[in-house]
Amino acid sequence: MPIFDFQCNSCGHTFEKLVMRSDAPAPACKACNAEDVTKQVSAPGFRLSGGGWYETDFKTGQKKNLAGESGGSSTGG
Repeated sequence: MPIFDFQCNSCGHTFEKLVMRSDAPAPACKACNAEDVTKQVSAPGFRLSGGGWYETDFKTGQKKNLAGESGGSSTGG
């Protein structure tokens, strides 16, 4: 479930809240209990970097070569 950042338009307090759905109504301010709260744009809590996922990621032992041949690479010809 996503955690959203909110800012109160009355007192300026910013806070995070776990919200079940992205279209759910904004929660009341935690500082002044005002209903005039705006959802803020924020960065995700994780970052993907590099070239992507590989077949050998998080695998051990004989499971590392599931898609390929056990003897090595093959060439078309």
